[in-house]
Amino acid sequence: MSFTTRFLTAAALLLLGNMALAADFNAETYHGSNCTRCHDTSVYTRETRKMRSYGMLQSRVKGCDARFGEKLAEQDLTGLVDHLNDSYYQFSK
Repeated sequence: MSFTTRFLTAAALLLLGNMALAADFNAETYHGSNCTRCHDTSVYTRETRKMRSYGMLQSRVKGCDARFGEKLAEQDLTGLVDHLNDSYYQFSK
């Protein structure tokens, strides 16, 4: 097998593996298991909530991910932000 064929095969397997991992991520389950360790869902619905835009929500979720060392993949972070936005905020993107 040539180097190019081996390289392309390895790249394809890596890509498929990453896609499988991304498919296993469930934002609602993750949120219930992780985000609620620090706060309940009332922070999303209270009158004095801090989030005012989709961008602010993205920044906050990324900050929490970094602060607690979770290191979620970018597509998983986006899924989590979208879950929060769809469930609580309804910000335009």
